[in-house]
Amino acid sequence: MHFHTLVNREEVCASGKLSLTSLAWDSLKATRIDFLQEENARLHHTSDYKNNKLIVRRGQAFQLNVTFSRELKANDNVTLEFSFGEDPKPPNGTLLSLDARSGQDDHFWHANILKTDKTECLISVTSPADAMIGKYCLNLEIGPNVYPAGKQVYVLFNPWSKADSVFMTNDDQRAEYVLNDTGYQYSGASLEHILEKPWNFGQFEENILDCCMDLLDRSQLKPILRREPVYISRTMSALVNSDDEHGVLVVSWAGHYPDGTPPLAWTGSVPILQQYYRTQRSVRYGQCWVFSGVLTTIMRCLGIPARSVTTFECARDTGTNINIDRYFNEKGRMMPISDPVWNFHVWNDIWMKRLDLPKGFDGWQAIDGTPLEESQGLLQCGPAPLKAIKKGEVYLPYDTMFVFSEVNADKIYWFVTNVNGKLKYVKKSVDTKAIGKLIITKAVGKNEREDITDQYKFPEGSLEERRAMRNALSYLRKSRSQSGAAAAPLHELRKADLELGVEEVKTMSPGQPIDLNIVLKSKTTSAWTVDLSASCHLESYTGQLGTRLMSLQQTVQTEGKPVIQIPLKVAADVYVNALVSTEDELLVKVTLFAEVQETKENFVKQVTFAFQYPPITVEVPETTKINESFNCEFTFKNTLSIPLENCKLHVEGLGIFPVTTFDQGDIPPGKVFKSEVVCAPRKAGEKKIVAKLNSNQVKGITKEKFISITE
Repeated sequence: MHFHTLVNREEVCASGKLSLTSLAWDSLKATRIDFLQEENARLHHTSDYKNNKLIVRRGQAFQLNVTFSRELKANDNVTLEFSFGEDPKPPNGTLLSLDARSGQDDHFWHANILKTDKTECLISVTSPADAMIGKYCLNLEIGPNVYPAGKQVYVLFNPWSKADSVFMTNDDQRAEYVLNDTGYQYSGASLEHILEKPWNFGQFEENILDCCMDLLDRSQLKPILRREPVYISRTMSALVNSDDEHGVLVVSWAGHYPDGTPPLAWTGSVPILQQYYRTQRSVRYGQCWVFSGVLTTIMRCLGIPARSVTTFECARDTGTNINIDRYFNEKGRMMPISDPVWNFHVWNDIWMKRLDLPKGFDGWQAIDGTPLEESQGLLQCGPAPLKAIKKGEVYLPYDTMFVFSEVNADKIYWFVTNVNGKLKYVKKSVDTKAIGKLIITKAVGKNEREDITDQYKFPEGSLEERRAMRNALSYLRKSRSQSGAAAAPLHELRKADLELGVEEVKTMSPGQPIDLNIVLKSKTTSAWTVDLSASCHLESYTGQLGTRLMSLQQTVQTEGKPVIQIPLKVAADVYVNALVSTEDELLVKVTLFAEVQETKENFVKQVTFAFQYPPITVEVPETTKINESFNCEFTFKNTLSIPLENCKLHVEGLGIFPVTTFDQGDIPPGKVFKSEVVCAPRKAGEKKIVAKLNSNQVKGITKEKFISITE
């Protein structure tokens, strides 16, 4: 940066902006400042940011090279002024004056002249390990004059610094949770049908860091709170949704999105954050995996280690009693007043020391950007320490009880009857193992999933897990100053040893009949008379009941029949119109309710199935070179028996080409379509091409392909 004017000290605005009034000054002048951007970026692990600002990490020195009009003399004063925010003031640390000739070397902001060479001067600047995160304006003061540096300095968290509260010891983990700009979101109807969906986080792409900085400014956090990952992450969990402070994403489960992008169409965070930054308006629409993907991007961009996490069979404890109450009517159908259980829910873990808590709760913390429940007046969640969740220490901030219920609540089944015009509620059974069956994230350094369930909870049915439940319930009772429910017993002894289940006879495909078998197994030779009710309906992954497909009631005898199978069939024309009526993916839920006449014991089983779709194929070369054009070919064949209407193919190659959409219209049975993108990569490394197909009948068909880019 070359200086052509001198600016009087009194003409510097409180905001740090400068009036460029030219003054005569024959003494020492600064003529140029070199931010040594390439070297500083390399040392601070910020080379990947597509941003022309000086981007550094706190608690670590960076260097500037200043050229003066003459050699420095012993009595020349050289001061660097850093201003932060709209109204910088020395008392709150937002206006800093660093004397480069003081020789200070402490834990606070300081600057030192490392060496001089004629008119050039190499200056080292070090921020403290708890410096405020955000944008700093830099001015150079020489005597009464101020020289505008002309470039902002962005200060980020530093997981490479032991003194930073987000420090991680492992290089591989830092590479994954801070530097990796791609990953996966996991979803699925059940543990047997887990889907791996590629997601481009893109934290280094153009305008993403600027957007994160704007979000920090929008948060209106006090400067002292801009030091702490606890408060920044909590605030970002609120700002990622539009319900408070006009945040990034509008949530919707409406199933129709004519004025925005369907949640299933997104392939990554970059277009969302770029659109939000460009328009300053909330982007439509997102659901849980989209909120998690965007929040991962924001956290990694700011330097906080983060991962997207999926919990299967995730509870929504609307009664805040750490129980999931499921109500069934006399026909064995689940009632709408039941607490919802999501087939899966995606949130985030972030890594930090919890200096605001007693010892023992550092490490991974759960946060959630999906707007589900108010916390302290805002739709925000976390950070909740995983160690506290696991032990049932639900009194610790923030929202630990809510997350504990999501992963470890007991599911209670109630039978509701109408007696003389009044509803009678009878508790039929308790399932202590139904919630939080599996919790996964992307593995470090591998394109596969990692089971992290044991980080959230003790093994189901263990003494430690029941102890954690009792612990949580005791805090709940104390907080309400009343007695409450006790933890369910470790084992529930039954006289009738029966097992309910549902099996697929044929893989479910749109346009084909649903062909299932209800299975009742008797593990003893005893003879039981069992009244069985079954209902089958469509539902969303959030447990919202959809079209009822069928129901049956039947009484069976187990004597001499260790296994009883009852067919459950649904014609295609019963459900196809319902699939077409929504842009969200629908699942098939079967609910079984059995009562043993001899013992009055009850058994409940719910099983979820997903439709299976034809695949997309992606063809790219295994390797190519920077700026060398190559073709990406995308092929899809409709192998189903029904036409696919309104087909749209969304493709993205992070660092290669932006999101591109191909409108393919209607695809008849047996027809093949091909699409192609010609592109030239800008950067070396392993890159990923992601393709996603949606239509009225099929949703979220995804495929990825890796390509190695060389110099």
